[in-house]
Amino acid sequence: MIRYNLRCERGHEFESWFHSSSAYESQERRHLINCPSCGSAKVERAIMAPQIISKKGRETAAPAPAEASAPAETAATTSTSLMMAHERELRAKLKELRDHIVNNADNVGDRFPNEARKMHYGDIEHRPIYGEASPEEARALIDEGVEVSPLPTLPEDRN
Repeated sequence: MIRYNLRCERGHEFESWFHSSSAYESQERRHLINCPSCGSAKVERAIMAPQIISKKGRETAAPAPAEASAPAETAATTSTSLMMAHERELRAKLKELRDHIVNNADNVGDRFPNEARKMHYGDIEHRPIYGEASPEEARALIDEGVEVSPLPTLPEDRN
């Protein structure tokens, strides 16, 4: 998965996730990427700064000597709370992504493999859809070159 910062012709900026850069380019050519603010399909990639941590950055991120001498229990608690904060942030972003798809795409249920194929081969107009497919059906779609991605499932969805 790759995340792109995007900007529409009216200057609205947003981000979106794609299976690959070629998936983005394919969707852009077919005008399938729309601005969530105004609906414009004239969208381009915005300038992005890569998130790379250099060796030097890792060294400065190391705990200061005073922190290093803290009891292991305190360090473990800090590490756990930091991990929990990252997990909460990740879950919130996944929920936001899923909600965006659910709110802006048609649920075609178990007809998903057939609808996706029809769009891929040009039998019907392209539109955002989601639905259900078995792992075998999803694999067959990918083998045919149909661009599909699973909707993120969150732990609370399983309860």
